[in-house]
Amino acid sequence: MDDGARLLRPGDPPAFSVHQADGASPFVLVADHAGQRIPSRLGDLGLPRDELDRHIGWDIGIAGLTSKLSHRLGAFAILQTYSRLVIDCNRPLQAAGSIVESSDGTEVPGNAGLGDEERACRAREIFAPYHARIARELDRRSAGAEAPVLVAMHSFTPVFGGLARPWQAGVLYQRDARLAHALRHALMQEGLVVGDNQPYAVSDATDYAIPVHAERRGLLHVELEIRQDLIGDEAGQQEWADRLARILPGLLPALRDHARSPRGCRRCGARRAAAGPPLRRSRR
Repeated sequence: MDDGARLLRPGDPPAFSVHQADGASPFVLVADHAGQRIPSRLGDLGLPRDELDRHIGWDIGIAGLTSKLSHRLGAFAILQTYSRLVIDCNRPLQAAGSIVESSDGTEVPGNAGLGDEERACRAREIFAPYHARIARELDRRSAGAEAPVLVAMHSFTPVFGGLARPWQAGVLYQRDARLAHALRHALMQEGLVVGDNQPYAVSDATDYAIPVHAERRGLLHVELEIRQDLIGDEAGQQEWADRLARILPGLLPALRDHARSPRGCRRCGARRAAAGPPLRRSRR
């Protein structure tokens, strides 16, 4: 490809970073909105720094939390480098939210009126290599003795649309709620307010990581959302990393015992969600 047609130039970081590449844990952590970099070719997308630092630009706190959890678990983790405003790596490429022209009331001048080739360039250089690396890792681990378990790491803003969100965390899923419900129960046992498909829900139309990487492979999985004010600093990130590293491994034995049961796991209180029209909510 002609260098002039490339999005990422010398000096721009790779599309993703990997932590604990040889980690022995069955958990595979993915953070689609971890970064907030903008490719140098795109400048600042026409936005001031304070807008790029808002939740519209990235999942605040999730990079630090995912890195810490990866090291606590000894788990492979992959963190996407670039701002979700460049291209959203948890949206199907055909989805309206893949490359937004407006987000939570903020117009994004650098995304206005993009042509097909400009959109394809972002997909080719950021979206595609990130998801190809996830796929390779899951393929490699699926060939081993223990199936991988996918945890998609996200954070959400405490207030959206003028409404305060009461949840401290949320577990998201679509067709299979086994790990999501087991994790929700465990977090609630610690006195936390945990949403069940709140503040968002997974769907084929609006999400990519869970439908493509987990559901198609039949892997245990959960999309975990944590409120940003709880992980906005290192102390909060460490607290949640310690909590999740303590809870997650203990959930697997019962779930694996019942992995082939369509009725789910009665012993651990989790169940498979019945397939049907998914809930859809604004994705912020």
